[in-house]
Amino acid sequence: MSALLLALAAGAVIGLALGALGGGGSVLAVPALIYLLGFSPVGATTASLVIVTLTSVTALVAHARDGHVRWRTGLLFAAAGIGPAMLGGALADRIPEAVLTAAFAVVAGVAALRMLRSRPAAEGAVTARPGRATAAGAGLGTVTGVLGVGGGFLAVPALVGVLGLRMRDAVGTSLLVITVNSLAALATRAGTVEGLDWAVVGPFIGAAILGAWDGKRLSARVSGPTLQRIFAVVLLAVAAFMLIDAVA
Repeated sequence: MSALLLALAAGAVIGLALGALGGGGSVLAVPALIYLLGFSPVGATTASLVIVTLTSVTALVAHARDGHVRWRTGLLFAAAGIGPAMLGGALADRIPEAVLTAAFAVVAGVAALRMLRSRPAAEGAVTARPGRATAAGAGLGTVTGVLGVGGGFLAVPALVGVLGLRMRDAVGTSLLVITVNSLAALATRAGTVEGLDWAVVGPFIGAAILGAWDGKRLSARVSGPTLQRIFAVVLLAVAAFMLIDAVA
């Protein structure tokens, strides 16, 4: 299969994940870029940030229209993560590729297990807890910068399990966090963006944006707990594959 078709197919899946789950796009984009399209781990993390930033903005608009974005909580998360994201982005290219891949797999696996074990949040009103939001946001920003991920696969379980948001609100709010964190991480990687293969990355982005709209419609038809389980199972499978590859 040609690189163009692989990019289109992978982009559609990543967009669907972001639109429906508020995360999972970058954690799926990185292995797709490495194993399907031949990118290096560093190149894949940079390309992933570009793809996920543009796709997240599209999905964020759709979720905001339906009132599923908790702006205050999301901005607390994002503000706390900007500095760590920029610092992590500056350090990422100094980390050995095998270590970067293994770290990515471990973080993804832990997030997946946490989501499988957590209970869905109650349907009542939720009040943002500034202290917890700030601490979780700083940790999330660090992971975003170092591993080149938007952070939604960690933001969603944090918003649900730590701050008590309902799944649908966590999905929408995580897209705001992803957008800000990804932009901050990209600011430290400006020199590597020019070297990307845009003949592959461009179609990938286009397919992801279209997929995000379909994912948003899917999220309205499938229950929050079901989305959470699907997300966790896919994430755990990807993490296991990458960890095996890193240590082999």
